[in-house]
Amino acid sequence: MDISLMQGIIIAVIAIIAGFDFWLEGLFIFRPIIVCTLTGLALGDVTTGVIAGGLTELAFAGLTPAGGTQPPNPILAAVMTVVLAHTTGTSPAAAIGLALPFSFLMQYIILFYYSVFSVFMGKADQYAKEANLKAFSRITILPMVIVAVTYGVVVFLSAYVAQGPMKDLVASMPAWLTHGFEIAGGILPAVGFGLLLRVMLKAKFFPYLLIGFLAATFIQFGNLLPVAVLGLAAAMYQFYNDKEKRKLEKLITENQANMGGGYEDGI
Repeated sequence: MDISLMQGIIIAVIAIIAGFDFWLEGLFIFRPIIVCTLTGLALGDVTTGVIAGGLTELAFAGLTPAGGTQPPNPILAAVMTVVLAHTTGTSPAAAIGLALPFSFLMQYIILFYYSVFSVFMGKADQYAKEANLKAFSRITILPMVIVAVTYGVVVFLSAYVAQGPMKDLVASMPAWLTHGFEIAGGILPAVGFGLLLRVMLKAKFFPYLLIGFLAATFIQFGNLLPVAVLGLAAAMYQFYNDKEKRKLEKLITENQANMGGGYEDGI
């Protein structure tokens, strides 16, 4: 299926808005699950957008910027996964693998900007010393605008202008290569989730992970909503249990203070 000029412009606008949010990290609408859904809505293919959003979000769940490092770009990965799945007819899992070069491209562009924008620091220090708020605001907003517009331009060129060569490239791929991309795309969500668990998982929460894994793997559900409800129940139990423990610890501390000592002080 082809992407019209208006659809290309709408997708570019979505990328610009997501680019602003990615820079500010204010509303987190730059996350793939949202960008994919909006892209699918713009293309009139919401189902593909939602499926691609879930897969891409898991793939990028544990990839976050740290210091000067910059992981593969989630916005380009999200947009191009939906675009490739929609225009070439490949599955969202295979489209993730095909979209990675675009994600790497934007990653290197952002890294380049990080180096270039250092030239603004001298002026920013000067304006701050002079208390020139208007000039300081302009030089602070300028890099953000440049990055956001770059998102729009790269997405428009990739999604609309290059859609013909992309379709020809995918059509020329042998079946084994397309299947390889599909396998790689299916593995990426597990890798992303594994990176997230490496940082966030605590030993006391491991039973919940096992319960969720067993429920999702071995119990036949029409969808994953029951597993999500099970996870919500476990989270609520843990939350209120920890809350009661904090109340009890606070009460014990107050009683010890009123009695003028702790248990170790004796009677």
